[in-house]
Amino acid sequence: MRVLVIGSGGRESALAWALTRSPSVTSVFAAPGNPGIARIAEVLDVDASSPAAAVEAARTMNADLVVVGPEAPLVAGVGDALRRDGFKVFGPNANAAHIEGSKAYAKELMDRGGVPTARWQAFDEVDKAVGFMDELGPPYVVKADGLAAGKGVLVASERDEAVEAVRDRIERRVFGDAGASVVIEEFLDGEETSLIAFTDGEAVVGCEVAQDYKRAFDDDAGPNTGGMGSYSPVPVCPPETADRILSEIIEPMVRTTADAGAPFVGALYAGLALTSRGPRVVEFNARFGDPETQALLPRLRSDFGEVLLATATGELSGSRLEWSPRSCVSVVLASAGYPGSYDTGAEISGLDEVEARDDVVVFHAGTAVEGERLVTAGGRVLAVSALGIDFVAARERAYEATNGITFEGKHQRFDIGLRAAEVSS
Repeated sequence: MRVLVIGSGGRESALAWALTRSPSVTSVFAAPGNPGIARIAEVLDVDASSPAAAVEAARTMNADLVVVGPEAPLVAGVGDALRRDGFKVFGPNANAAHIEGSKAYAKELMDRGGVPTARWQAFDEVDKAVGFMDELGPPYVVKADGLAAGKGVLVASERDEAVEAVRDRIERRVFGDAGASVVIEEFLDGEETSLIAFTDGEAVVGCEVAQDYKRAFDDDAGPNTGGMGSYSPVPVCPPETADRILSEIIEPMVRTTADAGAPFVGALYAGLALTSRGPRVVEFNARFGDPETQALLPRLRSDFGEVLLATATGELSGSRLEWSPRSCVSVVLASAGYPGSYDTGAEISGLDEVEARDDVVVFHAGTAVEGERLVTAGGRVLAVSALGIDFVAARERAYEATNGITFEGKHQRFDIGLRAAEVSS
């Protein structure tokens, strides 16, 4: 099977890596890919985030399956265009992807399907948004309604900060049209975790759970980012809780999207809070999580290409996933200043030596090639994932590996997987 992966980030690097290890896959291509993906697959220098370009890339590569990684192309209708041209596609159509394109729309579907989530309302006027925020009380949760690359959410204990966040989104348009409307919701207590499920619109097969780290600095301090690291499995979310999430949250959401005329085909991501009242949805995404994918796929023993194809063709029923019992910790190396402004072009050293280590894999997120140099080209630069017999071993291996990679301004968190190591030890 010839597989085309659309996207250029760390998630797509992990997807391409897993596909190259799949017995059912003969060739892997990526559009546009990145330097890390180019080491293991053929990359196409096209902007496949546009539907027309994606179709042309799939034709050029004679793809048997197209896997759409990021949310923006999905919301833009890349999946629709590919299916119209006869391609098998892993990833939802634009209507179904709207559960990530609009947080308010996702909340409406949750309410309709009885999916447990926080109290919420959507607003496009500052005064009304602040009024509901005051009704809920602190901590305050303010979300840009549209796509904001994982940076449109603010959780604040101080009212003034939350009010400014509302103004930033609605009045100052810090996130452009994505923030023209905001969702104000109650804060959910409890540990956060993520469960990604494959679904062909009817059948559902869940992955093991993972947990990511949204804040920029250790101890969950600093601004929200796209994710500074992740780990899997999650000791505080045992199998019986994961089964409950599938039955009470994922499966009802799949039924609800189908009833709404937008059956979901692809990877349905549920960001969750394990509250004292049970699991509650923080957000739904229409694709694999980033960086959760970088901690999940190194643990997957099943044929990844086979399950993606079964999902795309409506043949997922009866499928099972096999996972390694080992732990995986993935640490993101970012540019100084991320998620704010940052410099690029810093030379990256030590990568070859680190990639030669057993049970370590490095996924590229924001890199570029300048001459013979590999340099930084984004906020999140690399994700270093390591497997271990337990979280103590996985963390030790991951952080030894990150120490071997250097570039000017390298920033990382040092507490990825620490809670899991403490809980499981």
